[in-house]
Amino acid sequence: MGGNVFIVTAPSGAGKTSLVHALVKAVPEAAISVSHTTRPPRPGEVADQHYHFVDVAKFEKMIGAGEFLEHANVFGNYYGTSVRSVESLIAADREVILEIDWQGAEQIKKKMPSALGIFVLPPSVDTLKKRLDKRGQDAPEVIARRLAEARAEIAHHESFDYLVVNDRFEDALDDMIAIVRTARLRAPGQRKRLQPLLTDLLNEV
Repeated sequence: MGGNVFIVTAPSGAGKTSLVHALVKAVPEAAISVSHTTRPPRPGEVADQHYHFVDVAKFEKMIGAGEFLEHANVFGNYYGTSVRSVESLIAADREVILEIDWQGAEQIKKKMPSALGIFVLPPSVDTLKKRLDKRGQDAPEVIARRLAEARAEIAHHESFDYLVVNDRFEDALDDMIAIVRTARLRAPGQRKRLQPLLTDLLNEV
């Protein structure tokens, strides 16, 4: 049958990660694709649950073999989304959630044009500032840099299929759920899932 692939992107402070985890809890068919990384596990992280932890040689071998839908080097560590991981979830009829930045989204869109992009926006600049500075530990220049980075990311919103504003968390989550469930109800996939029912109904007519 095959599920859909959803790329979820947002600037820092928009609440993307919290929304994605709540989405997966709310939609049983949804699953987050586990990425590969060369960075060491952080306290509390479980191998093959939070990330597939591999060394640099293994990661670069996978790059050479074309095993990634997208990959990037972030602060000296590789991160990537494997083709096999995504395809296995699709084959299991799961709705695949990829939580990545806009550059990774562009890479995936080139290889999987059918992937659906969801961009999560903050409700206002003031709210974004408050979220970025919620602990009150960053210097003004750090906040200014992070805001500039957020604006640069938001400038790519036109490449995405859906825009969700995370003002009230529950409302934004409802929007995310609606997007995933609506895509799952599209006729091609549903015809395959409902083939026994359709056959019975047509035979009864």
